[in-house]
Amino acid sequence: MKTRMTVGLAMVASSASLSLHAQDTQDTMVVVGSRTPSQISQIPGAVWVIDNEQLGDQLDTGADLKTALGRLVPGLDLAPQGRTNFGQNLRGRSAQVLIDGVSLNSSRGLSRQFDAIDPFNIERVEVLSGASSLYGGGATGGIINIITRKGEPSDRPNWRTQARVKSGFQDSDDFDKRIAQSVSGGSERVQGYLGTAFEDHGRAYDGDGDEIFPDITQTDLQDNRSIDVLGNLNINLTEEQTLQLTGQIYRSGYEGDRGLYFPNVDAVPAGNLEGAEIRDGYESDRDPATDRKLVDAQYHHSNLLNQNFYLQAYYREEEASFNAFPYPRPLPSERRFATEFATSKQNTDLGGVKALFDADLTDSIGLTYGLDYSRESFDADQMFFDVATTDATGGLVQDESRTEDRYPSYDVDTLAGFAQGDWQLTERLKLSAGVRQQHTDVDVDDFTKRDYDRATGVRQGVLVPGGDNDYDETLYNVSVLYDFGEHQTWLRYSQGFELPDPAKYYGKSPEISVDANPLDAVKTDQVELGWRYAGANWSAQAALYYAWSDKAVENNDDLSVSVVDDKKRDYGFEGAATRYFDHGFEAGGTLHAVRSEQKIDGSWDKRDVRYASTSTATAFVGWSDFERSARLQANHVFDLDDDQDQEIDGYTTLDLLLGQNTRFGKFSVGVENLLDKSYSTVWGQRAELFYSPNFGPAYLFDYQGRGRAYSLSWSMDY
Repeated sequence: MKTRMTVGLAMVASSASLSLHAQDTQDTMVVVGSRTPSQISQIPGAVWVIDNEQLGDQLDTGADLKTALGRLVPGLDLAPQGRTNFGQNLRGRSAQVLIDGVSLNSSRGLSRQFDAIDPFNIERVEVLSGASSLYGGGATGGIINIITRKGEPSDRPNWRTQARVKSGFQDSDDFDKRIAQSVSGGSERVQGYLGTAFEDHGRAYDGDGDEIFPDITQTDLQDNRSIDVLGNLNINLTEEQTLQLTGQIYRSGYEGDRGLYFPNVDAVPAGNLEGAEIRDGYESDRDPATDRKLVDAQYHHSNLLNQNFYLQAYYREEEASFNAFPYPRPLPSERRFATEFATSKQNTDLGGVKALFDADLTDSIGLTYGLDYSRESFDADQMFFDVATTDATGGLVQDESRTEDRYPSYDVDTLAGFAQGDWQLTERLKLSAGVRQQHTDVDVDDFTKRDYDRATGVRQGVLVPGGDNDYDETLYNVSVLYDFGEHQTWLRYSQGFELPDPAKYYGKSPEISVDANPLDAVKTDQVELGWRYAGANWSAQAALYYAWSDKAVENNDDLSVSVVDDKKRDYGFEGAATRYFDHGFEAGGTLHAVRSEQKIDGSWDKRDVRYASTSTATAFVGWSDFERSARLQANHVFDLDDDQDQEIDGYTTLDLLLGQNTRFGKFSVGVENLLDKSYSTVWGQRAELFYSPNFGPAYLFDYQGRGRAYSLSWSMDY
């Protein structure tokens, strides 16, 4: 049994036993801090380990993966409820998400990193808060590394089954269901795991009992079906060598017949999007979906040249399709502006190799060093739908009329070398420092940007020339850690960087020459002061941080991106604490207080609420006696405003979970949004600001939160 570093439901009987579990947590080995297995107590940074029991508690209330992590990791924003995790920042900045060390981030910012794996196949999630120089681009807010389940030696196969149903009882289609099955086992030489999870979502209703409008911008999970098949083999080649092979197929896509009906889409002289309603009869030649394939091979030699050697080779293939989106189209021959629907599909292939040595130079000095290489290829197309058909059906029936390129295609090659050293000055004091040098080549294809001539209605194209360029970036980190035994404190300085989206940066205009406009990295510097404690009655972790950069990436009105020379900064506090009481009771919570600012015309202004993170807090009380358990938790988003008088309205929701262990498995009853709160999600409020009024009325983008919903779950290991 593990004591949880963050919010969790401890299965304990007395405080006397808790000190042992707290020490176990301090000794937990994770890879997120240094890319090699390290004890949490020896990592100079805020590390959060979310195990499968903690995830299970959240999932049994009806949450998905990104929602569960938002509740459990203090610096991570509470999640949107659709398919996207856009704006779910870590410490106010973007996080790099990985599966077993394979990055799910791409240079094209699609924000679907959590639409990638079913939690059933997850052993734990390791999170390192704050900018990191060890993992390359996109890690300005931190690292989220998803560790998949593995097989273990056993005399017989180990089986695991899960089932869950969920409903708000608003209608017959307000019904979600999931089923998952795994088998694992093996000998001392070879162990294997195979897990399959299937989930089918119905419709969702808000706190007022109204059916929630679909998210036509980033897509949502209503009427969505997903399947995740993940398998791996671990082969002990010799006493010193192991080989791990992993393969995954994941698909998540829309399978329903409900869509938005626009009664005025064919109006003269211009169609409009007012008065939409949800109706049956939806058909489309392209539905929203995420398709992923992943293969990964990891080799470890524990004594190669008297060093630990790690070699990883991986390949990830991804297709992301979106909702049909309405665009104005001139039809001079009919003396009107029509509404033309179109949807994109965006494809990313990413392959790479990572090589790493871990050496003990002396009894007190260690060195980790290695090379990373990756190649990413991207292309995208846009499918347009027949106007006569969408006019006649109010947009419900979407028949393909043609397909064009959506963004420029490109390749990104990255080669990086890194070194990280640790010096144990005394038994309690440790210094660490590291450097990463990264070189990236970007090769962009020619692209024809098309639009309609308003006078003639003819679709015209202008050539946006391609080209290639490269850039170099050097990142540093240095830290000091003092270990008092039950608690540690640290001071850390680290750098990370992000890149503007090549597809949106280069494809917007012929004036943006690829050769003359290299993608300069937007570097983030961060200073952090932190502390963690795990004792008999408490476990806690907290950090103060300050992060700054000299540039910012922003969206334009046409949703292309630009790099502005305004400085930006994020500073705040993140922390979590759990108090353990006698007889299995516990209470605790998390807090992330963040302020985001941008320097404009010499003064620090509040950052645009479309990009700034909201402050958040959670609180819970729980009880368990090994057989039964109960948990009540609150999740709160604080109000946010900026100096342009834009606002994000906060909200509070409550969740309840009851559990019962039996000889036939564990049964759980969860109630999400216990008080049936009616609210607009943070993403829905941001989407209004992004898309309205340029692309339609505000109501169309205001994605609502789900009302009260009940879950019944069952799981069994046998």
